[in-house]
Amino acid sequence: MKVVITGGAGFLGQRLARKILDKGRLVDSDGRASEVTSLTLVDVVAANDFGDPRVKSVVGDIADAALVREVIDAGVDSVFHLAAIVSGQAEADFDLGMRINLDATRLLLEACRAHGRRPKFIFTSSVAVFGGQLPDVVQDTTALNPRSSYGMQKAVGELLVNEYSRRGFIDGRVLRLPTISVRPGKPNKAASSFASGIIREPLNGEDAICPVPPETRLWLLSPRAAIAALLKGHELAAEGLQDSRTINLPGLSVSVAEMIEALERVAGEGVLKHLRRERDATVERIVGGWPAAWDTSRARALGLAGDADFDSIIRAYIEDDLERGPA
Repeated sequence: MKVVITGGAGFLGQRLARKILDKGRLVDSDGRASEVTSLTLVDVVAANDFGDPRVKSVVGDIADAALVREVIDAGVDSVFHLAAIVSGQAEADFDLGMRINLDATRLLLEACRAHGRRPKFIFTSSVAVFGGQLPDVVQDTTALNPRSSYGMQKAVGELLVNEYSRRGFIDGRVLRLPTISVRPGKPNKAASSFASGIIREPLNGEDAICPVPPETRLWLLSPRAAIAALLKGHELAAEGLQDSRTINLPGLSVSVAEMIEALERVAGEGVLKHLRRERDATVERIVGGWPAAWDTSRARALGLAGDADFDSIIRAYIEDDLERGPA
């Protein structure tokens, strides 16, 4: 079985690659469990190949048609499309966001279509596809109404994956990821970057800024649970997805104040000296338009799960990244 991960050098891509290698087998679009013999990691920088002969790292622009044709050949069975320009950067650079978040997705889908093998195609979407006046709990049927370029690009990607699946070109699954927290590493240009920074930096003894009011609610998922969801989503039988290939993943609805309280419970009162508040109108506008709670009954019926509570998310970060170092 030949698998491709775009964004393969990123922290989720690397964790996913390691899990796939450890697992050794995945279910293909015909429902057969097959041995993973090839794993291609595509990114703008070289990915860690873990010293595994099954892994190939390809460096290049995912919006380059020639590169896409190279990595999506006739033997590809599954594609995990994780590569994206994050929300804040997509808002600041419209052309870049359109190229990577929209044009590249279409190129990948067309490359899959060209070979006629109907590979599995896992597309990671986002809470940012919603916006405006929202119900207290977002349903599967809630209309998409993105209020950012990133959200619009993800929404179009969702529609494309559903259409290519309907036409039988791919066996697609759209997994709407909550905001991932706690991410390892350094802050990035995502509007939601603070959701990791206000936990990660204080735990590392570094100062962090909280740019939104304490009552701001976020829909969160740990890296551990996100990887488990990606793999579970891949393994789901197509028949169980019925008319919609889009799934709202389970997460936690947590206020910023509750996140900080959990940090104090886990790490002690002294950790809060590294945290200060400084409101950012741009971040507040983008994040404030995202849903704070979703109806995930469909996802749970399909066997997908989230985290128990935010305390456990913090402990998972300490165990996986603070103590042993990031993947």
